[in-house]
Amino acid sequence: MMKPFFSILLVLSVSSLSAQNLKNFSVPKGYTQIAEAKGDLDKDGKEETVLVFNTNIKASYEQNPEGTIDYKRVFYILKKENKGLKVWKENSDIIFSSGFGFYPSDNTLTIHIKNNCLIIEQLFFTNSRHTQQYKHTFRFQNGDFYLIGLYDHFEDTCDFSFTNEINFSTGKVIVHREYSSCDEDTKVPENSHKEFTHQFPALIKMNDFFIGDHKFRLPGLKEDFVF
Repeated sequence: MMKPFFSILLVLSVSSLSAQNLKNFSVPKGYTQIAEAKGDLDKDGKEETVLVFNTNIKASYEQNPEGTIDYKRVFYILKKENKGLKVWKENSDIIFSSGFGFYPSDNTLTIHIKNNCLIIEQLFFTNSRHTQQYKHTFRFQNGDFYLIGLYDHFEDTCDFSFTNEINFSTGKVIVHREYSSCDEDTKVPENSHKEFTHQFPALIKMNDFFIGDHKFRLPGLKEDFVF
C-alpha cells in the first residue's frame, strides 16, 4: 500500500530538485523585451512566463532595405520559484532576427499559451509581393518540449496561396494550393488539396528544431514537404 505514495513523493522530490538546479533569470544588459506570454505549460497548476527579446548581438552586417540594424532574438521559458524567475528553457533558433525579411518594420512575432502548449507565430515579407507565415506549436511531455503542430502559409499578392499543415501527434498532413492571377489573359493552374497521414520517425525536440532543415517526399508528387 505504501508503493503509490512513495512514487508520488519521489516525483515531487525530483521536480523540486530540478527547480533548484535552474539558474536565476535577469534581463541581460542591452536586451529589449518585445513579447510576453503566461500560462501553465507542464500542468502543475502554476503559470510559466515566456519572454522574447531583441538582443544586442548583430545577426548580420548587411544593410537591409530600411537601413535598420538586424539583431538576434531569443526567448526564455521561465518558472517562478521563491518569488523569483528561473530559466527553464532558452532558444534563439526558432525565431527570426529583428531585421529579417524584405520589410522588417512590418514583420510580426506573437507568442501565446493555449491548452498547455506554447504557440509561436511569425509573419514576414520575403519580397515586395510575397508573405510567409509560420505557426509552430510546442508541448511539454516526457521531460522536454516537442514540436506537435505546424502551419506554413506562403502567399503572392496575385498568383498563389500555398498552405501546409502538420499534426505531428497524429501524423495528419494537409497540402493546399490555390492559384490566381492579376492578369486576365494568364492561364491559371488548377487548385489542389491533399490530406494524408505520414509516419514521422519521432517527435522533434524544441531545441533540435530549425525551420527548413526537415523534409519528406509528398506522395504522388515529385516535390518535398519542407518544414
